[in-house]
Amino acid sequence: REFAVVLSVAILISLVVSLTTTPMMCAALLRPAPPENERGRIVRWSGSVFSFFLRGYELSLAWALRFRSITLLVLALAMGLNFYLYVIVPKGFFPQQDTGRLFGSIQADQGISFQAMQGKLAKFIDIVRSDPAVETVVGFTGGGGFGGRNTGSMFATLKPLAERRLSADLVVARLRTALAKEPGASLFLVPVQDIRVGGRQANAQYQFTLLADELGELRKWEAPIRATLSNLPELVDVNTDQQDKGLQTSLVIDRDTAAKLGVTTRMIDATLNDAFGQRLVSTIYNPLNQYRVVMEVAPQYWQSPNALNSVYVTGAGGAQIPLAAFSRYESTNTPLGVQHQSQFAAATISFNLPPAVSLSQATRAVNDAMERIGVPSSVRGTFQGTARAFQATLDSQPWLILAALVTIYLVLGMLYESLVHPLTILSTLPSAGVGAILALLVFGSELNIISLIGVILLIGIVKKNAIMMIDFAVDAQRSRGLAPEQAIFEACLVRFRPIMMTTMAALFSAIPLAIGFGEGAELRQPLGIAIVGGLLVSQLLTLYTTPVVYVYLDRLRSRVVKLRNTKAIELKPA
Repeated sequence: REFAVVLSVAILISLVVSLTTTPMMCAALLRPAPPENERGRIVRWSGSVFSFFLRGYELSLAWALRFRSITLLVLALAMGLNFYLYVIVPKGFFPQQDTGRLFGSIQADQGISFQAMQGKLAKFIDIVRSDPAVETVVGFTGGGGFGGRNTGSMFATLKPLAERRLSADLVVARLRTALAKEPGASLFLVPVQDIRVGGRQANAQYQFTLLADELGELRKWEAPIRATLSNLPELVDVNTDQQDKGLQTSLVIDRDTAAKLGVTTRMIDATLNDAFGQRLVSTIYNPLNQYRVVMEVAPQYWQSPNALNSVYVTGAGGAQIPLAAFSRYESTNTPLGVQHQSQFAAATISFNLPPAVSLSQATRAVNDAMERIGVPSSVRGTFQGTARAFQATLDSQPWLILAALVTIYLVLGMLYESLVHPLTILSTLPSAGVGAILALLVFGSELNIISLIGVILLIGIVKKNAIMMIDFAVDAQRSRGLAPEQAIFEACLVRFRPIMMTTMAALFSAIPLAIGFGEGAELRQPLGIAIVGGLLVSQLLTLYTTPVVYVYLDRLRSRVVKLRNTKAIELKPA
């Protein structure tokens, strides 16, 4: 949306400048060209180089117009190659950035204590801090909120890229081996991204959520699905927010025995609350502060359920009766929490991507795994967060491009008052797509939102070049009566200079993006790569295919007009 707004405003401003300021600047600044002998050495040298290329283009263009069928075949192959490359190119949503920061989520055994969790956190901090690429590490646990007491968070700052010489993804991959050796807990590290889609909190970057009609059905299928996804080479750090193995101690009271001893359930509840519930019993007031007095048993007595054997309850007549005299305790499993989405029981499986694996490959692997497992219809899996936005964008991309092409065709049809010449201009677009995708494949980049913006920019640049040629040729045919071949041949030679100037300007502006360095440059590189590759290939093809398509379509237009006039003469009454 931001890109569309900026582009639209820029076009409107350029419209006003072109109609007002540009003519004034031409009248004030344009001067007659100086004689050849008064020009500088650089100007004469550049003019000689341009004349050499123009002569070469003139000879090769004459050959392309003479063998039009071969040139048209090349264009057809480019169109077919465009569809093939779109299918095979790895697709992503946003490029994976290296911002020099890592975020980690700790997930420990569901029955772990707070003290043991503190020890796990300290060990994980030591492991991460020992990596030579890490500069600082901080972490915390016990804050409540998402996940409960068996979770923690960690933040790590990496050294500058010039010192560590490894990307953040490779640093995480190196740490993953050392972190896997710590028993009883797992640490999932992900590089911090400038652009993050989706508000769902998870231990990894991408989420796949299971929905079920019944909670029992969800718990039955979540474990085998997670185990299957963990074995996929396209996924790493597979984990879940399904935590139904927490430990609880249930106190079973023999009510008949308790009644005989004069003990009520209210007395039992009050005693247990005093011992383990951290009851607020008083407040100490000082001149500058106040302190709450909390009553509980000594810490050594609430580390184990065996402490219940030492608890006494006041019975009838004030007698102290041991709790074990009329009750017993047992340990059972209990869920730490039950997640819901859209009123259905839900479990979210999170995962990260290993290096050199695209999001399109990962989503395809997950969908194939769900089909192999044979999950019943009562359990449904959907991607969430960034993965869901990626799928929605991937489904809408072809339709958005088609809508843009239809809009361009309508506007150009009104400009030239023709249904044929807009097709000549649109025939230049496949070459831009071929060049952009080939460049992405060569440099190992993905077709994502950023590179798609580069393709959209390419459409405008390539279309503009074709418009300059077609506009001159149409005017030459209408005003001077030239044949289509002669008109388009002259148009290509006259427009060769502005076409090359605008192309080189766009090319040199995109090269810094393509070879960008520093933290976060990964977000800009696909844009530069797509523009550079698309410009190189499109200019090589469209300078020859556009004149040939113009000649063929102009002949088709002439035949249609001639046929229409013939029918009109036949229908005219004698």
